[in-house]
Amino acid sequence: MSLSAYTARRTARSEFVAVRGLRYHAHVWGAAPTEPDRPPLLLMHGWMDVGASFQFVVDAMADNRHVIAPDWRGFGRTEIAPATDSYWFADYLGDLDALLDHFSPGRAVDLLGHSMGGNVAMIYAGVRPERVRRLVNLEGFGMPRSLPAQAPTRYATWLDELKAPQGLRDYGSLDEVAERLRRNNPRLAADRAAWLAPHWARQGASGRWDIQGDPAHKRTNPVLYRVDEVLACWARIAAPLLWVEGRQTDVSKWWGDRYPRSDFEERMATLARTVAIERVMLEDAGHMLHHDQPQVLAEHIERFLDAR
Repeated sequence: MSLSAYTARRTARSEFVAVRGLRYHAHVWGAAPTEPDRPPLLLMHGWMDVGASFQFVVDAMADNRHVIAPDWRGFGRTEIAPATDSYWFADYLGDLDALLDHFSPGRAVDLLGHSMGGNVAMIYAGVRPERVRRLVNLEGFGMPRSLPAQAPTRYATWLDELKAPQGLRDYGSLDEVAERLRRNNPRLAADRAAWLAPHWARQGASGRWDIQGDPAHKRTNPVLYRVDEVLACWARIAAPLLWVEGRQTDVSKWWGDRYPRSDFEERMATLARTVAIERVMLEDAGHMLHHDQPQVLAEHIERFLDAR
C-alpha cells in the first residue's frame, strides 16, 4: 500500500461471539470496568460501514474506556447468515440484545449508534430501557414516513429484486479502496482512509479487494417504516440522550422532499416530552462526523457519559 496510514493510539483486540446462530465479530478496547457508573460503551456502526470505523474517536478519548464496536451481521468480519436474500431490521435488535447479554450481562451499558446504528439504538433503548444508562445518537435520523398504500409497490419491487443477483464493485488495491472512501467523504483524511481500507475490504482469491458487506443489503426492504410504531418505542426511552449531527449534512440528498427537516423536528419534540435531550452541532462535519471531527466528538461523548 503506497498511502501512508494512520497510526492507532489504542489497539483493538478482536473477539468473536456466538449470536443467534452467527459468528459475530467485535473490536474491543480496554478491560471490563468495575465501577457502577462506568459501564461498557457499545458503538454501533451504520449501513455499509464497520466497527473499526470508530477507531479515531476511541483514540481521541481521554480515558482508557472499555469500548466495544461490533460489526453488524453481513458487515465486516461478522458472518453472513446462510442463504440471506434480505436483511430485517428486527434482527439488528435481536443481535444487539444478545451482544449485551454477552458483554454486559445483567448490567446497563452506554449505547452509541451512528446512522442505521443510531436508529437501532433508539428503538432498543425504548424496548429495553433498563439496559441503557446513557444513549448517544449520531445522525440516526430515521426514515421518511411510509403509507399503507405504498405496500403493494414495495412488495413487488422486492420480489423483482429477489430474482436479480446483487453485487458490489471490487478493487485492484487497497489504495483504490482508500480512494473510494475519500470519494464517499472528501473530508476523510488520506491517512485515515489508508488505515480504514483493509478494515473496509478484504482480499479475495483473485487478488482483488472486496467490500466487507453482503450485497444483499442493497435489496429493497419490503417492510414499511412505520413512524407511529417507532415513536411508541421512543416514548419508553429512560436514558438521557445526546444527539449529534454535522453542520454540512444534507438529508435532502437521501430523501429529497419525502422527509423534510420539520418532520424530524416534530419527532424530536415528541421525544423531548419524556427524555432529557442534549443536542450538538459539529462544525466542518458531514454525515461521517466520527471521521470528520473525532477529537471534538470524543470530547462531547465523554463529557456526556461522565456527567452526574
